[in-house]
Amino acid sequence: MTSIEPRPIVGVHHAAFRCRDAEQTIWFYRDVLGLADPTGIIVEEVPGSGADDPYLHVFFRMRNGEHIAFFDAPGSADPAWFARKDSFDMHWAFEVGGEDDLIAMRDRIRAHGVTAHGPIDHHFVRSIYMYDPNGIQIELTYRTADHDRILDEEQRNFGQTLARWSERTRTAKEAKFGAEALDRRSRGDA
Repeated sequence: MTSIEPRPIVGVHHAAFRCRDAEQTIWFYRDVLGLADPTGIIVEEVPGSGADDPYLHVFFRMRNGEHIAFFDAPGSADPAWFARKDSFDMHWAFEVGGEDDLIAMRDRIRAHGVTAHGPIDHHFVRSIYMYDPNGIQIELTYRTADHDRILDEEQRNFGQTLARWSERTRTAKEAKFGAEALDRRSRGDA
């Protein structure tokens, strides 16, 4: 059996997405959601490839030191990308401290003219949902008192859960994606 290497990942530094416009995105994340003032850098070419595609890389730091970031790269942007994405395809969930914070944020968001739905009870978390100006669904959520118990219990049973799910969906996935695409060893570069 192969030796398992150490796992040095300590958290998320940033998740990065395209934005249609940096100023519009800053309004939403700073003014509507209340994230700290952003910082950013202008880069003239794509690192690694050297492609000529100037962009502004904007970062918002959260209280825990992690970031959400955006690329304002109008030269390579496809307007279709900014259509609202299904939450299964892409969403970002920010954590708040509890129910009072969740309701206060919902009211703050609505006061800025942005539609916010919820709270929705998922049992292990309660959440509200809205879209940012780039078509990305944003979730604000807090952990319920049963959060750890529920997830710990699900983790203990996850091997069986995954096996049942794979058995239930494998045929449909092979028909849609092909068996080779579902090979666990696939590097995703096909």
